[in-house]
Amino acid sequence: MAYETFAFIYDEVMDTSLYQQWLTFTQRHLPKETKNILELACGTGALAVELAKADYQVTALDLSEEMLMVAADRAIAAEVDIQFVEGNMLDLSEIGQYQAITCYSDSLCYMRNQAEVQQVFDEVYQALDEQGTFIFDVHSLYKIDQLFPEYSYHYQTDEFAFLWESYPGKKAHSIEHFLTFFVQTEEDEEIFIRKDELHQERTYPLEIYINMLENAGFENVKIFADFSEAAPTEKSERWFFVCQK
Repeated sequence: MAYETFAFIYDEVMDTSLYQQWLTFTQRHLPKETKNILELACGTGALAVELAKADYQVTALDLSEEMLMVAADRAIAAEVDIQFVEGNMLDLSEIGQYQAITCYSDSLCYMRNQAEVQQVFDEVYQALDEQGTFIFDVHSLYKIDQLFPEYSYHYQTDEFAFLWESYPGKKAHSIEHFLTFFVQTEEDEEIFIRKDELHQERTYPLEIYINMLENAGFENVKIFADFSEAAPTEKSERWFFVCQK
């Protein structure tokens, strides 16, 4: 089964309103003179397209060639010009320089350990122009430790079914998501192909993120919660960081 099919399913089950919220949050916190943006972990390009529509010059990076193929088709359909790059956020040495870099949808939580998160922060710092802005989000401790364990979500249409089960991970503040897709084949509508995926995420206390950002050289780190301008509380689900080089 072509990966594009599963990328399509991701878009189907994703809350599309989040992309507009990420765009709005970004625009609130970027200096007005910001023109060029690097989006890390762009996935199927939904946010990259919205940023381009808002007149930013967008470069979008992702590990998955197949996801980038879907993203490129999305950009063509939207009639926007985006530079898509297949690459790893752990190495941005050849990506160029940018006024702003974003990393949303808790993509940093997929880093395997604290050392990798620190490496991303170091790479982003080097890829930013002087006075550049880095904005990212991660799951909170509350979301990982209290809400995700034993989480279950099922979604289906006539063409596919999607099952999502979450369980505590082996490391502190980690979670494992078991995803199962059943996708109808083009040859026979009564035959479905199954695909299983394991997604592992991990987060850290706020003070650890702050220390890592300061170690990378960032200053004036501001933290917000759940797309708002409010500071995090004990039950905030998503932490947002706005950092200046």
